[in-house]
Amino acid sequence: MDTNVIETKDTLSKKTPIKDITKAPESNFPVLDDKNAVPFFAEYDKKHKENKVRITTDFGDIDIFLYNDTKYHRSNFIYLTKRQYFDGTQFYRVIDNYIVQAGNSDDKKTAKKRNEIGLYLLPTDTKKGYKHDRGVISMPSSDIDNPYKLASPYEFFIVQQQGGAHFLDGDYTIFGEVTKGMDVIDKIAAVETDDGDWPLENIYIRKVEIIE
Repeated sequence: MDTNVIETKDTLSKKTPIKDITKAPESNFPVLDDKNAVPFFAEYDKKHKENKVRITTDFGDIDIFLYNDTKYHRSNFIYLTKRQYFDGTQFYRVIDNYIVQAGNSDDKKTAKKRNEIGLYLLPTDTKKGYKHDRGVISMPSSDIDNPYKLASPYEFFIVQQQGGAHFLDGDYTIFGEVTKGMDVIDKIAAVETDDGDWPLENIYIRKVEIIE
């Protein structure tokens, strides 16, 4: 398997789903698509300036600072956090001394949340000077026919590799960094996985919340 390719997984292997996942709240927000997503997040960015989030996992908490100058991707992550999208999703791809990837699930409720929020991609933003150093959070590209590596907004990966994974620079949008909890990332990266890099024991994101 080519571990250098960071893609989403639209079809995930069957695992026992977590129970009592919080549903995305009902709202009057527009259903997003490839035409209205960027204008929506450009406006959203003006009123929603939060940039610190906490990811609560089975292994502990991970605090992340989101970069203000990658505004579409920061705003997207804040928006999905407020819509409670990430709650109940999983770390579904784990490669020790490389990355941990999260934001998807085999539970039908995750697909339902996506349909409610909308199906869209975001443009890459790779010219801000950020590198795929250890601890950065970046956005994978969609696994659809996608020559421009447009970003899949529902998923993210965190570089765990010692010394960084700089061969990824220029292909994927880095939009934040871990400020606390790299020990948690290391624990997640060390779990046993199957041939598809999925942990043998599901690792859930219990909650993502804005802390500032």
